Amino acid sequence: MAKSNKIFTNTLRLLALAATVVAIVFMVTSHDSAQVLNLTFTAKYSNTPAFKFLVIGEAIAGGYTVISILLSFKGLFWRLIVILDMVTTVLLTSSISAALAIAQVGKKGNTHAGWLPICGQVPDFCDYVTIALIAGFAAAIIYFVLLLCSLYVVLSPIFVATP
Repeated sequence: MAKSNKIFTNTLRLLALAATVVAIVFMVTSHDSAQVLNLTFTAKYSNTPAFKFLVIGEAIAGGYTVISILLSFKGLFWRLIVILDMVTTVLLTSSISAALAIAQVGKKGNTHAGWLPICGQVPDFCDYVTIALIAGFAAAIIYFVLLLCSLYVVLSPIFVATP
């Protein structure tokens, strides 16, 4: 693997790590309270399994990112890294999709199910969740680009034309 390609992929991995950390921090610190009809309710990420899944998925991706940066200096691990990049990309995509679906319900509600939107009552919670979702989406996109780069590195010897 060329040195410039290692620098590029490690830079992308550091960006992905930063995005996962931002997503985790903002999701874990998202909480707000509102009073409706003399009842106080608190909105926090741990009330929703999809948001917990996002935090766990981002944490796994962040941990894997650190390990993959350390292993990137070892030439023998590239095939394994391609497989794990694919698993991480799928994990991030599924966790962000689940969290986006719940966030949409929280923002717009669901008239067919009788669910009311909550973002009007707990705007700080929704703002933090939005930032976490943007960072999580950025991490998923970065990992998709990393997957393409990893595939290129592993498959490029196959497509080299022999004279």
